[in-house]
Amino acid sequence: MALVNRLQSLSSSLSSTHFRSRRPSNPQPICSLHFNSSSSSPFTEKHSVQRYQRDQWVYNHQLQDDQATSSPSSSSSSSCCSVMPDFDSSVGENDIALQLPELKKLLLVLKEKRKSERGGGSGDFGPGNVLLVGTGPGDPDLLTLKAVKAIQNADLLLYDRLVSNDVLDLVGANAKLLYVGKTAGYHSRTQEEIHELLLSFAEAGATVVRLKGGDPLVFGRGGEEMDFLQQQGIQVKVIPGITAASGIAAELGIPLTHRGVATSVRFLTGHSRKGGTDPLFVAENAADPDTTLVVYMGLSTLPSLALKLMQHGLPSTTPAVAVERGTTPQQRMVFAELKDLANEISSVKLVSPTLIVIGRVVALSSYWPHSVEEASSLAEAK
Repeated sequence: MALVNRLQSLSSSLSSTHFRSRRPSNPQPICSLHFNSSSSSPFTEKHSVQRYQRDQWVYNHQLQDDQATSSPSSSSSSSCCSVMPDFDSSVGENDIALQLPELKKLLLVLKEKRKSERGGGSGDFGPGNVLLVGTGPGDPDLLTLKAVKAIQNADLLLYDRLVSNDVLDLVGANAKLLYVGKTAGYHSRTQEEIHELLLSFAEAGATVVRLKGGDPLVFGRGGEEMDFLQQQGIQVKVIPGITAASGIAAELGIPLTHRGVATSVRFLTGHSRKGGTDPLFVAENAADPDTTLVVYMGLSTLPSLALKLMQHGLPSTTPAVAVERGTTPQQRMVFAELKDLANEISSVKLVSPTLIVIGRVVALSSYWPHSVEEASSLAEAK
């Protein structure tokens, strides 16, 4: 399928497709459990003005149409905000339709750029590259040097919701940014559309960077994108990022494993493939006092998970912590015993993204609000 036709097919399928400055090192506690935060998000939320400032290029066609039909007195007020999609829609149909003309134009520009770099002519110059880049949990200082180089040298960057604004500030001046993030109730793109965008621009010879929060191969669907592109003959490189479990645990001084306390660590997802309220069927095997459990995307299913873990033998007094927007200036955290964690989270209204760590190692954190003797005894365990 021709490149332009492939993008056009996205438009025709709309009717049938359902479509993360450093924080001070010692934040001051509001109480023994909760820490200060800012009301603004460090990430690209669906209502983010920054999103449309970054992505304004892709709405140029609509802006020109608006200016052509508007009166002189109103043209000066025209901006990208005039074409923002309906945020209350779970399907980004209008948004995608507005973007198609400029996406197709960019494809042609990148093809010509590739041709000129190869000395002209009409031959096949081969596809470009796709890099799946992990950006860590939010703090730009946690980026790898390799990730920074990729971000600064890309032609096009497709970025997720949990790529922080500070990371996006590192993008090269000539690169184009396109938001493809997802959040509960709003998907700017389906996964299949993301696949097709990556393929189309790679076939045009572009260097395409797929930016993902954390690590692209840890609950990031990077494996699916890699598999799809490799089947189409596109070279894919993966640049790992610091996954939220490692970055946030380090920020709080929690060793995910510790001699005599935790002999293993296990990453769990709070989302099931088909949805539902209780996807964590692994609780029976996960209820091990010697294992640290790290739950991604687990806010909504934590009550069920905690109950199941306790039913299968994990002590109700097991230390636990929930961390919202970890490693960013807006970080908030709630420490509690397992039996109380869901209620504590609810009382302070933590929001996504929130990472949950369950296990005795949590008591080794200097922020653990319970007895010093308890933490000391764990640290001295042999």
